[in-house]
Amino acid sequence: MHDSSDGLQVWCAGEEWCPVTSTATLICRKWHPVIIHRLLNDGPLGFSALQDQVDGVSSKVLSDSLEDLQEKKLIERSIVSEQPFRVEYSLTERGSELEPVVSAMENWGKRHLQPPEDEHSGRF
Repeated sequence: MHDSSDGLQVWCAGEEWCPVTSTATLICRKWHPVIIHRLLNDGPLGFSALQDQVDGVSSKVLSDSLEDLQEKKLIERSIVSEQPFRVEYSLTERGSELEPVVSAMENWGKRHLQPPEDEHSGRF
């Protein structure tokens, strides 16, 4: 358990619904749970490998998402080599603790979501 000095600042502190809202705010941007899911399943990944694993995300959106997740202390960026320059992204302890949340989202989706009738119906 993290001590209070390691906690995240939230605007709704003290409200009973605050933990749900704050957690959703941290991870419920479009690509955040997917990135966390891939890092949970595949361990540390470089930018290109992560982009391959998160099919459909642009380089700019992935970069912005990774920066946001770093600011929220859910992932960390490590320099693997200087020549050639290579970085790797991995989950922090706080990020790893999201495993049951992301797992529950995945399991719920497997039980309740179905693909569109045809390819022109759109995406979720």
